[in-house]
Amino acid sequence: MKNFLSLLLLFCLWLPAAVAQNILQLHPQNPHYFQFQGKPLIIIGSGEHYGAVMNLDFDYKTYLNTLGKDQLNHTRLFTGAYLEKQGDFGIKKNTMAPAEGRAILPWRRSNQPGYALGGNKFDLDQWDPAFFARLKDFMTLASTNKVIVEVCLFSAHYGGGWNYAAFNPNNNVNGTPVLEAKDVNTLNNKGLLARQEAYVRKLVQELNGFGNFYFEIQNEPWADNTEIVFTRNDYGESPWTDKIQVVSQASNEWQKKVASWIKDEESKLANKHLISQNISNFYYPITEPDPQIDIFNFHYAYPRAASENYYLNKVLGFNETGFAGGEDDTYRRQVWQFVMAGGALFSHLDYSFSVGQENGQDTTYESPGGGSPALRKQFGVLKTFMEIHDFVNLKPDASVVKAAPGATTLAMSNGKDRWVVYWESLAVKSHNISLNLPAASYSTEWIDTTTGNIISTGAAKDGKVPVPGTADKVLVVRRK
Repeated sequence: MKNFLSLLLLFCLWLPAAVAQNILQLHPQNPHYFQFQGKPLIIIGSGEHYGAVMNLDFDYKTYLNTLGKDQLNHTRLFTGAYLEKQGDFGIKKNTMAPAEGRAILPWRRSNQPGYALGGNKFDLDQWDPAFFARLKDFMTLASTNKVIVEVCLFSAHYGGGWNYAAFNPNNNVNGTPVLEAKDVNTLNNKGLLARQEAYVRKLVQELNGFGNFYFEIQNEPWADNTEIVFTRNDYGESPWTDKIQVVSQASNEWQKKVASWIKDEESKLANKHLISQNISNFYYPITEPDPQIDIFNFHYAYPRAASENYYLNKVLGFNETGFAGGEDDTYRRQVWQFVMAGGALFSHLDYSFSVGQENGQDTTYESPGGGSPALRKQFGVLKTFMEIHDFVNLKPDASVVKAAPGATTLAMSNGKDRWVVYWESLAVKSHNISLNLPAASYSTEWIDTTTGNIISTGAAKDGKVPVPGTADKVLVVRRK
């Protein structure tokens, strides 16, 4: 009996650790990266425009199987507080804009017609079991395909988006308050807060059994509530793409409240999940970070979004690309730059996924971004490269490159016997790169970032390495 009780005690002590191992976490030795199922994880994705569950016409099984075959491991998912209509933001075939009457949200439809995007209005007092069944099936299939899901609870409404929201009094039968879009996701929302809290707690409860996700509080909060705007163009007025928008204090206080709901609800449940906060577009040195946050995400991010905030010892993410044309090499360069600067999460907004083209083969889209099967393969090259080179022991290293004439570089090292340098040409021909390395013998290997193939091998002589060609590439230096 004594031996049995001892074994039972050991089992009880082991069980929480075993369960936690199957929940996405920050890596205990290097919290700039993730740990999942007992292994280090870097997240690289290229996914549809976030409407996979709430758009009834979208075949998410084919979509998730495609991500799995491409060996990419991230998708963003909006959960019902925000959706769009076709044509918004110049996007055709927008998966987050269901056809008339084909939207499914967390709340049941009432028997009263009049929802702005077709069908009956919503009854916020009634949860829709069909939505949660679809959500859980999506999460299960994502897990099968080793895909991590960003569960995005709220979004900015960009003014017009509030017209389609279930929380808008015109779209429900519950008499929610009349609000301006900018006030919805603040503490000054005239009593809507209780509805938002119920929605968050319900999603936390329904998703708690899954380990392959993290919560993001709000998509682009700085779009509706901008308090500080830095203009990058010194030569006159510029469009929004030339501005760094930072969220207002009013929005920050509301986001802290949402994070506290997640934390409180999970305190009663078996599993604890990571929480992400979307900081700004482009880059921003984070001030007064909320200790409840594990992942700090940026949109259209510069490498400095990662390097300037690396000191936080949290994951830094670039979780939406776009507004940079449709060329594959633009987004391939972005992912290499961001990851080499210390980022651990990159998620491309891939418009080649649409209703009827859930296999990601549609390159006829019209949108402000890009996406293609070829690009997803190139993302896979980076993911495989980082896994091969033991990314959890790599850190950004600005000291290794002494000079790179005619090029820009970003470098990482393990501080001992391996250095990796991402190299991009600014010139019509290549020049030798000069490295700061301790006295020793070194082998070198140049790798094609498009294919993952080895371009050339050699040695570093007096710290100098010849550069083959002008296409962007990565150099691996090993101490012999």
